[in-house]
Amino acid sequence: QVQLVESGGGLVQAGGSLRLSCAASRTAFSFNSLAWYRQAPGKQRDLVAKITSGGNTNYADSVKGRFTISRDSHNNTVDLQMNNLEPEDTAAYFCNALLKATMADHEYWGQGIQVTVSS
Repeated sequence: QVQLVESGGGLVQAGGSLRLSCAASRTAFSFNSLAWYRQAPGKQRDLVAKITSGGNTNYADSVKGRFTISRDSHNNTVDLQMNNLEPEDTAAYFCNALLKATMADHEYWGQGIQVTVSS
């Protein structure tokens, strides 16, 4: 089983920045894609940002220009740099890893880490 451990969350004022990190038990480039999702209480879990093994990225419209996702194969991590945070960004953030195989796809999730943005 692959373990994903998240860190870097916390409480910040609107306009501030946070950097989330997700450490995997295998090299980041072993995965077809790595992603961050977020979920507010009573809301569905939505994709925030994703990066593929080839380095291609995509972002939710609400975070474009403010968030940057990156991966570090040597350190087995995927990071999410969040700038100009808004109260609407408040949520639990979850690291996600997808590994495609011949017989089946394997998907892994972190436990979730809280980000709270005050106005």
